[in-house]
Amino acid sequence: MVAMPQMDLPRTLATSIHARLRRDILLGVFRPGDRLRIDALCDRYEVGTTPMREALNRLSAENLVAREDQRGFRVASVSLDDLAELTKTQRWISELALRESIGNGDAAWEEQVLLAAHRLSRVRREGPDGYGSFNPEWEERHRAFHLALIAACGSRWLCDFYSMLMDRNTRYRYLAFADGSEPRDVEAEHRAIVEAALARDADRAVAAAHAHLGRTSDAVAERERAFSQVSIQPAAPIRTRSL
Repeated sequence: MVAMPQMDLPRTLATSIHARLRRDILLGVFRPGDRLRIDALCDRYEVGTTPMREALNRLSAENLVAREDQRGFRVASVSLDDLAELTKTQRWISELALRESIGNGDAAWEEQVLLAAHRLSRVRREGPDGYGSFNPEWEERHRAFHLALIAACGSRWLCDFYSMLMDRNTRYRYLAFADGSEPRDVEAEHRAIVEAALARDADRAVAAAHAHLGRTSDAVAERERAFSQVSIQPAAPIRTRSL
């Protein structure tokens, strides 16, 4: 076995901690407004302060963590206005990428879309304790499905940006439905997008994708009270309405 060069260890560790902390923020382990104390995080994740600070700085650049002068870090807040803007932006990017992908996609792309849809349909959305516990395998396959749809768009930047937007959407879903159900036929919504995309009907595929995103946004907004007490907005005046 070849030993990893010592100089690569801090960077590798920071990347690992970034991924773990990022996932915990997205899944609601750390709630909006929670103060992220470096010493407590180091104990929790069993790492030193240097990789932890680097991970927090990276999350701050991704707008998942807010850095406060002389006061450390907090989990970024959430709001209905932010959710509306997020949904609108997802629709813009989804439409552009999906139209390009449908226009460019070949037989191999079609096969990957069908495979991703099939793999997603084979797992339950709920975790072992019901919907509130979620199913990480479903989440991974859900991401893979949506990225497969736009994989032939011809732009890595579009795919990366859409992936980031999906993360923000996931965070809202986990906060809203951590202790409740969302009665909805998501599989049928996915099937409608796939059927239209494979029929090369871009208008119908975009309409189905927009409806899918809209239902998610509406469902989260209806659950505003489920996490209205966990969002702590910054002290400075802002225009957004906090959840």
